[in-house]
Amino acid sequence: MHGVTSRSPRPALTRRTLLRAAGLAALAVPASAGLTACASGYEDAPDPLRPLWLRAAADAKAADALGGSGPGAASAAESARRIAAVRSAHADALRAEVRRLNRPVDENAKPGPAQSVDDIGQLWTRLAEAAEQARRLAAEAPRHRAGLLGSVSAGCAAALQLDDSRRGDVDTGVDQVTVTTLDDDTAAALQTALAAEHAACWVYDLSRAFLSADYDNGLTGGWRAHAQRRDACERVLAGAGHTPVAAEAAYVPAEPVTGAESAARVVATAESDTAAGWHGVLERTDDATVRTLAVQCLTGAATRGVHWRREAGIEPVVPNLPGRESVAS
Repeated sequence: MHGVTSRSPRPALTRRTLLRAAGLAALAVPASAGLTACASGYEDAPDPLRPLWLRAAADAKAADALGGSGPGAASAAESARRIAAVRSAHADALRAEVRRLNRPVDENAKPGPAQSVDDIGQLWTRLAEAAEQARRLAAEAPRHRAGLLGSVSAGCAAALQLDDSRRGDVDTGVDQVTVTTLDDDTAAALQTALAAEHAACWVYDLSRAFLSADYDNGLTGGWRAHAQRRDACERVLAGAGHTPVAAEAAYVPAEPVTGAESAARVVATAESDTAAGWHGVLERTDDATVRTLAVQCLTGAATRGVHWRREAGIEPVVPNLPGRESVAS
């Protein structure tokens, strides 16, 4: 984990190792395969990420321009500012990916979504729609895109936690599924995610000693959510014939936990770490069932993390791309 480490760490599959393996695999493909598939060097079919990119850019402009007056105007303006930052980051990441594979095009060639809204309520609706759109695309996208799309979906869901009326809707649970086979890299990524879930359960137990009874519901709900994800991950691994990694007796937080603020911070870090673990699963599987589980777990960590980041005074309160970013201060 990034923020909490075990006392007896196991070797993990690193991004450098994966990229090196992918590069060697690419060298084994005959050059003619690439030439026949795409002689121009660009994809010819419409890119499914382009509408998502244009939607994110329009949402960012709409949020940035949102004004208003009257009761709640200051709170709405602050939420709009945070939404603008999140959706701008989404637009940048999606634009870069679209341009990587496609011919340069005029961004204004086709009219995109409206770049203005009448009130904050319309922004909430647009965020919910964008989260669902990205989630659907993640199910069938290539691996390197699945991670980005899952992160965009989770980022939209996390931003929705700024809406007071949605704060109770932090976690919708996960599917309890099994699979019969797993690629080696998928199994390794699931083991990493499982290790993060074990550590998150331990962190929630640790933090209870430093937080008042006001936090009991959040601590209990968070622990149960991670226990559910832990169990789901173990079920998937065991069903495919792998022995799930066991929990360590204790873990070492990135910083000492001495009071309420540091306790909230270590919980926020645990949520960030589990999000990173499940994002890694998305980038290393083609199995639709495993992808669905990974998006659910990534989204749950992102939405819970918003509240712990707020309690710990961590900025940004809403991570732009959960799973791709670590906790910042």
